[in-house]
Amino acid sequence: MSRVKKKLIVVVPMPGTFLLDIAGPCDVFAAADKALEDEGGYEILMASPLHTKKIVTKSGLEIICPVIATSITQPIDTLIIAGFSIAQMQESIPFIQWLKDTYPHLQRIGSICVGTYALAEAGILDGKQATTHWEHSQQFQLRYPKVKVDTNPFFTRDGNVYSSGGVASGIDLSLALVEEDHGREVALRVARRLVLHLKRPGYQSQFSKMLEINSFENSIAGKLYPWMIHHLAEDLNIEQLAAHSSMSVRNFARVFLKETGLTPAKFVEKVRVEVARKYLEDSDLSMDQIAEKCGLGGLISMRRTFLRHMMVSPSDYRRSFRTSLHAIED
Repeated sequence: MSRVKKKLIVVVPMPGTFLLDIAGPCDVFAAADKALEDEGGYEILMASPLHTKKIVTKSGLEIICPVIATSITQPIDTLIIAGFSIAQMQESIPFIQWLKDTYPHLQRIGSICVGTYALAEAGILDGKQATTHWEHSQQFQLRYPKVKVDTNPFFTRDGNVYSSGGVASGIDLSLALVEEDHGREVALRVARRLVLHLKRPGYQSQFSKMLEINSFENSIAGKLYPWMIHHLAEDLNIEQLAAHSSMSVRNFARVFLKETGLTPAKFVEKVRVEVARKYLEDSDLSMDQIAEKCGLGGLISMRRTFLRHMMVSPSDYRRSFRTSLHAIED
């Protein structure tokens, strides 16, 4: 009986990348290859994006890639970009051009963490939905306005383009690709072997902070933020925000979007949800009280808004993240 041809997975580790960005996906595909035996698994090839084959990770560990990415001639099934740095942009120009030329011939392409920068720089993400590490989302959206950024999910798919968020989410994406190729049973076997969830609960999406206010420090949003926190129960419409900033509505909306990558309404909603999260974690306030304090309307409205941003209901979030045990309302 002849063996089924293996799929070629090319992983491109960028200099200064977290080792888990690289090793996590590689271990998933390696475990899947072992599980599949002669049924057509994966061949993993590490390819350097630069002229040198040695890549130094953030932790100082060195990876010696057997090939330079731009020299690959064999057909690639899946290309995965692990990490990226704007500081390396000039040095990466030949690699970015290679990405542009290679993408049309790929079955699929994906990025781990800020590897989305490489895909976006190559124009591959124009008009597509993508995610990236939450710490870089504002900067990314400003640099690449044609990309539809969503930092909530662990990973996204738009056509044959995949992207994953914070470091460990590359493992989630890789498991999803295995499931796509070989079915749920194989993906489950791989997850069990690596002692992982096949699909992590939705509320574990890239929480840490939805709003990193330091990134808005010198912007209109940064100046408004302390005042907004104490006035969330109010409407906070664009007229009110513009008036507080001593600007016309039109100019305020234009400058706000340019500085933050968000409309004033979207920013206000994110602030409301962020503060509601803290109340759910740290306070004994009822759901009604939290909804009122945060300007989220009634329970139904708060639940709908919370689900949209956090992919979990307020009550489920409180169960999982409350700092002490209390009775929980629904």
